[in-house]
Amino acid sequence: MALASERQEFILATVREHGTVRLADLVERLGVTAVTVRRDVTTLADRGLVLRVHGGVTLPYRASAADGRTARGSFAHGRLPDHAFVGMVVPTVEYYWPAVIQGAQSAVAAAGGRLVLRASAYDAAEDRRQVSGLLDRGVRTLLVAPTNTGDAGQDLLRWLGALDIPVVLVERLPPAALPTLPLDAATTAHSLGAGLAVRHLVTLGHRRIAFITARFSPTTTALREGWQETIASLGLPGHDGLEHDVPPYGSPGWADAYDATLRNCREAGATALFVHSDGEAVGLVERAHEHGLTVPDDLAVITYDDEVAAAADPPLTAVRPQKHRLGALAAEMALARATDPVERPVHRVQLWPTLIVRASCGATAPGAVPVKR
Repeated sequence: MALASERQEFILATVREHGTVRLADLVERLGVTAVTVRRDVTTLADRGLVLRVHGGVTLPYRASAADGRTARGSFAHGRLPDHAFVGMVVPTVEYYWPAVIQGAQSAVAAAGGRLVLRASAYDAAEDRRQVSGLLDRGVRTLLVAPTNTGDAGQDLLRWLGALDIPVVLVERLPPAALPTLPLDAATTAHSLGAGLAVRHLVTLGHRRIAFITARFSPTTTALREGWQETIASLGLPGHDGLEHDVPPYGSPGWADAYDATLRNCREAGATALFVHSDGEAVGLVERAHEHGLTVPDDLAVITYDDEVAAAADPPLTAVRPQKHRLGALAAEMALARATDPVERPVHRVQLWPTLIVRASCGATAPGAVPVKR
């Protein structure tokens, strides 16, 4: 039997070569007992030279495990459990999704695995092409934010549901036409988030609340529904003239478009704006100031996202979806499904956004009638 120092040097060399190594493989290659290998690994881990993960050992720095050269060697030789090689397909790697991706990546890394990312384009055929590419790459667990509307979206979801590996939907649910499709899903209660914004404004005395957006996405649709439903449920006046689309903040012609939107909102009696998302809210506040309107004294503003809202002037009250946590939750659900593919029931988990109150709403609405005491 080799000396302990020789065994430990061999373990270190093997981990450096492959990134992550299963304890069972070390037992076989060293020809010693599992107890001996665990003792050697513990010694190396105590010295900070390796990191113990479930069923194996890896380098102590997560970045090295995610590095392309290390990870390719590790996965090509099956050094991790199959389910730890996770593929993720999202509509874009820009707006909204980076924090979700980072959350998923952190959860996969904490499990000793690797996340491989691909971007689609809100298109069912492209979604399927990207998923197929990941399957060819050898991923054994999938996180997908697929197109879920129309016949093409339904066909895509049926195909995902028939795959023989765990699939978790991220910020998507199967449509009503597929009520029993057994796919796990992690989503955000965007509609409820819109309701939080409207209710906060109503408590301050606002009754004419405009909804302004600069993009079309499933999130936008949910926010619009939440805005409309909350207005109706609270018995507020109709929302005619209070819904507007604007170009993205900073795009050609944005200032004139924002001026027109503000003018239309004021003419419709709006005293508050609910804006999707932060950039557009910042731009609207900027143009309001240019025209002598004070936020929040003349116009209250709440934004949806809270990525840069705190840096606005004044700082913007915001509804914050828990994007990083959502990504981590989706990855955790996928890994849990992989370890218990039969007995685990289908999970549909929904996270609530959080209302962050800042200066852009003020204490009361312009012209609100004070309560007599």
